[in-house]
Amino acid sequence: MHLNLRGAWALISSSWLSWVQHRAFFFLLAFGWMIPPLISLFIWYEASSSQPVHGITQADFVTYYLLFILVNQLTYSQTNWTAGDRIRSGDMNILLLSPLPPLIHVLSAEIAGKVVYMLFVVPVVAVLALVFHPALHLSLAQCLWFVPALLLAWLLRFFWGYWLALLAFWATRADALLAVQDALIFLLAGQVAPVVLLPGILQSLAIVLPFRYMIGFPIELLLGQLNPAHMLTGFAYQIAWFVVAAGLSLLIWRVGVRHYTAIGG
Repeated sequence: MHLNLRGAWALISSSWLSWVQHRAFFFLLAFGWMIPPLISLFIWYEASSSQPVHGITQADFVTYYLLFILVNQLTYSQTNWTAGDRIRSGDMNILLLSPLPPLIHVLSAEIAGKVVYMLFVVPVVAVLALVFHPALHLSLAQCLWFVPALLLAWLLRFFWGYWLALLAFWATRADALLAVQDALIFLLAGQVAPVVLLPGILQSLAIVLPFRYMIGFPIELLLGQLNPAHMLTGFAYQIAWFVVAAGLSLLIWRVGVRHYTAIGG
């Protein structure tokens, strides 16, 4: 265990150095990921300029979308987009021969990448906060509940995308499923609009499907928009979908690796 922890830390450090060398490129990626929530922010900012929208004020929209940008960057799993390339190119062999499990390599790259992205995102959000003046009133309880909700949101989003990416063991266009996932996140996770403002059928889908719990739920919890019953229900959905995603990832990995070994010799 001690050796694995040291190895994982070494992987994170090497991944960090690799990402930093190409930080300009990754800053551009991070900026691209910020554009959709910024557009939503500007739309709702104007829509609420004369009066609140369903009780949500202009300052509330600013707070929500600035937090959305941060949470989206922290939970976005960029490594899932390269998993299919590794499988198709044969680079997966390197991970299979490593003394550390391949998942450790992937998670190390995830953590290192998020540190690099946040070096760009946090200053940008700080500047936007100075310009638009969000109204953020936090309690200690909200902050404490937010931490596990954010961690589960990242794990859920990672493993949900991971099992989709692992379908590249059989399908050459598995990346298209990741694009579909991003479209559903845009619609149901609170990006196009806070979940409370979605039309009835979309709001119902957002509550039961996993995508809200990847971004929107931790933000709603941090802002104190959920009563205790809704908060516990949200955690139950979040944990249940995480178990499903992690189980699918494990199952598809085990079957896929056997298929990959058989094809590749």
